[in-house]
Amino acid sequence: MQLRYSFRLYPDTGQRVALARAFGCARVVFNDAVRAREDARAAGGAFPKAGELSKKLITAAKQSPARSWLGEVSSVVLQQSLRDAETAYRNFFASLKGTRKGPKLGPPRFKSRKDKRQSIRFTANARWSLTDRRQLSLPKIGAVKVKWSRTLPTTPATVTVIKDAAGRYFASFVIDTDPAADAARMPDTDHTIGIDLGLTHFAVLSTGEKIDSPRFLRRAEKKLKRAQRELSRKKKGSKNRDKARLKVARAHAKVTDARHEFHHQLSTRLIRENQAIGVEDLAVTALARTKMAKSVHDAGWSKFISMLEYKAARYGRTLIKIGRFEPTSQTCSACGHRDGPKPLHVREWTCSACGTVHDRDVNAATNVKKAAGLGGDSLRSVDKTGPDPAPREETGSHGFPTEPRAA
Repeated sequence: MQLRYSFRLYPDTGQRVALARAFGCARVVFNDAVRAREDARAAGGAFPKAGELSKKLITAAKQSPARSWLGEVSSVVLQQSLRDAETAYRNFFASLKGTRKGPKLGPPRFKSRKDKRQSIRFTANARWSLTDRRQLSLPKIGAVKVKWSRTLPTTPATVTVIKDAAGRYFASFVIDTDPAADAARMPDTDHTIGIDLGLTHFAVLSTGEKIDSPRFLRRAEKKLKRAQRELSRKKKGSKNRDKARLKVARAHAKVTDARHEFHHQLSTRLIRENQAIGVEDLAVTALARTKMAKSVHDAGWSKFISMLEYKAARYGRTLIKIGRFEPTSQTCSACGHRDGPKPLHVREWTCSACGTVHDRDVNAATNVKKAAGLGGDSLRSVDKTGPDPAPREETGSHGFPTEPRAA
């Protein structure tokens, strides 16, 4: 399995200027490639191939007075930007044909220097390296200070340098993990569990344990409102507005990092303690259009489930999703009698058939476990012949997780 390791970078003033120059050159080449494709489409001609674009937009452009400054950055960065444009068009056409899974994609858009996220990529051809002082040496940028939060298991072939909306820099590496080392890290266990996700409690386990929802966004709401109010009062285009925007972005980044940290710690703990996990496939997109939208986004259920998916695949665990229409809150986990729907304010109820008193959330978690085929405490009922869950794609968020992210 491939995982993405992200580390915080601390470039000095000169290196920030060099990185800004590299971001700008990569952005210009990407936009030139999109413009060339769009002009060819408008003229009714064939799309220019990647080799033709490389000769025209990089090799020849460096010799022209209008684009001579492209020679100030590594040529690998420019070539990778062309490759990104090629991939964007390939995904767009695959989405049109219906051969690509997921939501429909639009055509590639032009990038802006005001985009929240800027990135460049160096391959092995760029001859980047890790110095003896544990710094990251990048061509035409220099040796950048790195905050190593963990050890890289192997030497990566590529590195992506990212600048986020909060003005932070990160180095992102894609690493192939060792299955034997992963198996030794988390040996098999006989425990199984069902999880009921909610808002009052982030997760209620079939064992009866209730994990409170940290509500990171709600706790930071007062500070965010104050920062956004200050931003709204600044004149557009002024330096003070840029400073205020950066303050808002850093406040949001702090909330996002805290949420990711919580998700990573909880998902790792559940994967370590249980061989199989049952969870409900929630309609998060639909719930995010209700009056509970802010709380739903604050909980981050989709991100948490995706972490469970790739960690289960990595460590040989089984994650089973049950249908979202399964009546887990209406069915008695003791006798199986369906007692009908109940309003959300009803947190305890008594089964009309057997008289068992149920905690609503614990009962739902127990039913999730049963619906997933994990009724007992052992793995006799778990089908381990099915495919492992696929790892999630990189989403562009680069905080400080306790576990590396899936690529």
